[in-house]
Amino acid sequence: MSASPVRATVDFGKQGKQYGHLYVPYSYNLGGWANLMLPISVIGRGTGPTALVMAGNHGDEYPGQIAIMRLLRELNPDHVTGRLILIPTLTMPAAKAATRLSPLDGKNFNRTFPGSPTGTPCDVVAHYLSTVLFPLADIVIDIHTGGRSVDFEPCAHMHLVPKGPQRDAMLAGTEAWNTDFCFLYADIAGTGLLPVEAESQGKTVITTEMGGSENVTALVHAETQMGLRNVLKHLGILAGKPVTRETLGLGPTRWVQALAWEDYRFAPESGVYENLVPLGEDVDAGQPVGAIHFLERPDRDPIHVVANTAGVLIATRAPSIVAQGDCVACIAHDVDPRKLP
Repeated sequence: MSASPVRATVDFGKQGKQYGHLYVPYSYNLGGWANLMLPISVIGRGTGPTALVMAGNHGDEYPGQIAIMRLLRELNPDHVTGRLILIPTLTMPAAKAATRLSPLDGKNFNRTFPGSPTGTPCDVVAHYLSTVLFPLADIVIDIHTGGRSVDFEPCAHMHLVPKGPQRDAMLAGTEAWNTDFCFLYADIAGTGLLPVEAESQGKTVITTEMGGSENVTALVHAETQMGLRNVLKHLGILAGKPVTRETLGLGPTRWVQALAWEDYRFAPESGVYENLVPLGEDVDAGQPVGAIHFLERPDRDPIHVVANTAGVLIATRAPSIVAQGDCVACIAHDVDPRKLP
């Protein structure tokens, strides 16, 4: 595959703290020689692992972007052993527009991996990550929320990679976020995800769903920022002793999984969605978790969306307006991930 056209104004091998940009060439009607500029910071000291920490994979997911911006401003090399590569916003046009998809090419960045050096801006950035930054990294952290479409019980989550050292490292890193829930999830809406590409390269991949919807609470911001720092301490990159749920006076994290397509519930009709169950609450098989109402037919009874199986409501619809086929709920099930094959 061709070399990346992306130019970096930072030196990834240099010690100390640097701040610069990734220049991604593209053209539009008023700019034949334009560049998409993505801020990037590199903080390195001594020898040790490299963590690539990113957010804004989807533009409308802001807690991770804020957490990384705080981190890059506050850290200096004395706080670090090894190397941190920090990219607060992977899809800048989408973040500015508060959209999930990039306004430049209409793509979901998280469906473009491994990317292409000759494609659209999303393809080019994905290719640069796949061929330049992932090979530099030992750990890849990709901070998500549900954005404006889905509200999650805040959780660190991961794919169930094959049993072995990579899975063990990912389980421990996921737990180090100290969320009440840790979530094993499946890809139900396409291929080409950033975490899958990083996993295929053998990286320790840690991801999250830190809430969602337009309203981001102070608690979600704090949990995102404290969790990220604790994970970096757990990995030995950030100075300080990591805390555990036990030292915080909390019970063990609750591991849940939603690996079957049937765990994800979709709207059978368009309408106005009513959440009937609080996030994080247990539900029974057949229990209604939501109801779809019809503005133009107030005399019509709502259609209920029910849980196929017993479990916990880990995610639910954020906007009230729902279109047929939208995911409106995810029911997860208790699991001990260390006993899975």
